[in-house]
Amino acid sequence: MRLIAENLGGERGGETVFSNIGFALEKGEALIVTGPNGSGKSTLLRIVAGLLPAAGGKVLVEGGGEAFPTVASAAHYLGHLNAMKTALSVEENLAFWRAFQGEPGLGVEEALETVALGGLGHLPFGYLSTGQRRRASIAKLLVGRRPVWLLDEPTAGLDKASEERFAGLMRGHLQDGGILVAATHLPLGLGGAKALRMGQVL
Repeated sequence: MRLIAENLGGERGGETVFSNIGFALEKGEALIVTGPNGSGKSTLLRIVAGLLPAAGGKVLVEGGGEAFPTVASAAHYLGHLNAMKTALSVEENLAFWRAFQGEPGLGVEEALETVALGGLGHLPFGYLSTGQRRRASIAKLLVGRRPVWLLDEPTAGLDKASEERFAGLMRGHLQDGGILVAATHLPLGLGGAKALRMGQVL
């Protein structure tokens, strides 16, 4: 599988934020997107995920077969928000995403153990601390199998131990043939990743 972006342009409020962005990632490859605030990192990820229209260019996957014909079908998107219902328990949230995503990955309990939230699945998501909420949203990546991970500031709110644990999960995803694009201000512990530096606001 390959994830390809060709001549992408992005706008915010009708103003051009970036243009002519391109990359191609093979299975097992990661791209780290950096740049100052306002340079379009989040906008780029949302365009790649299909959540925003591109102002120019295109994004596609090659080799995804019938299971993953489009980027939307192939990708997990982890944004600034955690995409969880606060009134539902952590387990109920993850069970929903596991069913919704269509191709199961880890079981809910196993995913929670993996992110060091074992024994907390019965709690309402809204009861969790900021770091625990982020770890629960990372568990969402594990309960459904998607080959492309699109991560926007994924370590926000995590302590050092959780950062290191998540780095291991990302490396495991790549070793399994996954593809990863992450926008971040902080090192993610991914040696050998490609780099894309977004420029200043135009």
